[in-house]
Amino acid sequence: MDYLPLFHNLNNRRVLVIGGGEIALRKVRLVQEAGAIITIVAKDFCSDLLEMDVVDKKQDIGNLELIRAPYQQQHIQAQPDTVLVIAATNDAKLNRQVSEHAQSAYMLSNVVDDPGYSTVIFPSIVDRSPIQIAISSGGDAPVLVRLIRTQLESLFPAGISKLAALAGRFREQVKTKFAKGADRKAFWEEVFNGPIAEQAYNNNIQTAEQLLEDKLENSTEFKTGEVYLIGGGPSDPDLLTFKALRLMQQADIVLYDRLVSKPVLNLVRRDATRIYVGKTAGDHPVTQDNINQKLVDYALEGYRVVRLKGGDPFIFGRGGEELEMLAEHGIPFQVVPGITAASGCASYAGIPLTHRDHAQSVRFIAGHHRSGKLDLNWPELIQPNQTLVFYMGLNGLEAICQQLKHHGLEATTPVALIEKGTSDSQRVFTGDLDTLPDIVRKADAKAPTLIVVGSVVSLHNKLAWFNQDTTDNNE
Repeated sequence: MDYLPLFHNLNNRRVLVIGGGEIALRKVRLVQEAGAIITIVAKDFCSDLLEMDVVDKKQDIGNLELIRAPYQQQHIQAQPDTVLVIAATNDAKLNRQVSEHAQSAYMLSNVVDDPGYSTVIFPSIVDRSPIQIAISSGGDAPVLVRLIRTQLESLFPAGISKLAALAGRFREQVKTKFAKGADRKAFWEEVFNGPIAEQAYNNNIQTAEQLLEDKLENSTEFKTGEVYLIGGGPSDPDLLTFKALRLMQQADIVLYDRLVSKPVLNLVRRDATRIYVGKTAGDHPVTQDNINQKLVDYALEGYRVVRLKGGDPFIFGRGGEELEMLAEHGIPFQVVPGITAASGCASYAGIPLTHRDHAQSVRFIAGHHRSGKLDLNWPELIQPNQTLVFYMGLNGLEAICQQLKHHGLEATTPVALIEKGTSDSQRVFTGDLDTLPDIVRKADAKAPTLIVVGSVVSLHNKLAWFNQDTTDNNE
């Protein structure tokens, strides 16, 4: 995070602006809308600023002062109650000097179009007060930010400001009615997704208010306890389903695995409690039985719980075991499939799992066993025209290749190991049953990985498309 987004209360607080042209005008208008007391220092002022000054004096507002003079450090020293200094001249050297003076006085500073010398920057704003959305690229891509703002503007009806104001008027009443935070959250979600919201959007505020009063009077304690078993996919957050995103935003508590990527986890509701329950081979700080019990306990307390897993929860994710426990206790649950690692990682590596000229079937195989021994039906795996995909097989790579050769696969059978598939750190190592283990060990590959065995791997060079700068081709 390059900048921490904050919303500043400038109402009746002093802002000093250095510069009197069109650039300064844009900033003055923004801070004026926020209720700031503004002092502007410049040798000359554009006509709009002069007009604003006339209006301020005519209406006896007293929130705008124009000082016609060259900038001096004393302009900052003379107003120690200033909370923000904006340097908006066409002289870059002067702007930076202003910022240095402001920072030495422990004041926030903004240098227009020069974020490197600013302690705060102005974002692009979608204003549906009291709802506000700020978008920024830190100055790197202002045109892109404007495009994003345009898209967001179209998503939020103007009436959302009236709905938010209505909710503000009833906030304390709802807080008094429902002691539990989970109940308050559930109440407001029904309000914002139902007829009350529609009436507010249509400017029927009296009707919306009456409906809200009726709902508040007739509502009782909510029974919100439920578990959402969600597949988070292999890594790329763009692979999440719409339903997964929606339920992740509703969660009160999230139990997540080590295979859930940080970008995916960041899409969880910000104020949800996050509990790490990850396990690795031979290291189970939180046992599966303990995880199962946590899901039951939290749901019985009335929370909406997301159980977030990497990949798909029903493919080597032990999701079925967790749901059996929930079913035994009569706890409602939903399952949201995710893109399993075999599909996602192979696709991003340019390796089709099936292909008319190479493979007509595919097998998903656990590449490790709870006993530590790979006890597989190897003869069944040695079939023509099929692709083998081994999950969690990094530690057993040598044994997998050796057993496949021992039971009849040619040593020259193509094999790939995909490291951190679908992420920006993805690497793809290709070779054959003889050569791949050495290639992978020399490259010091780390979990999570996926192993693909079969002639489809030979298509990698032709079809690889993702993150080519960090893809290793070792054939």
